[in-house]
Amino acid sequence: MAHKKQGGKTKQHKRPSPKYLGVKVSQGQKVGPGNVLVRQRGTKIRAGVGVKVGRDHTLYSIKEGVVRFNQRYNRKNISVSK
Repeated sequence: MAHKKQGGKTKQHKRPSPKYLGVKVSQGQKVGPGNVLVRQRGTKIRAGVGVKVGRDHTLYSIKEGVVRFNQRYNRKNISVSK
């Protein structure tokens, strides 16, 4: 009598769907209100002027302007200004 359970086939295992995280716009690019700038887990990049944080830590623009990345107090920031 076998004492190990059968493993099954690896083809049957479901793979998790990709989350498409990361920076969605580059510096100097024009954006409008509501445009997603960064999708992230946690606040790796902080929100600056003209940017708000969504409930899943997504950064999005709240006004029209040009994207700027900078560093302040050793933390990365993203802001939108004219």
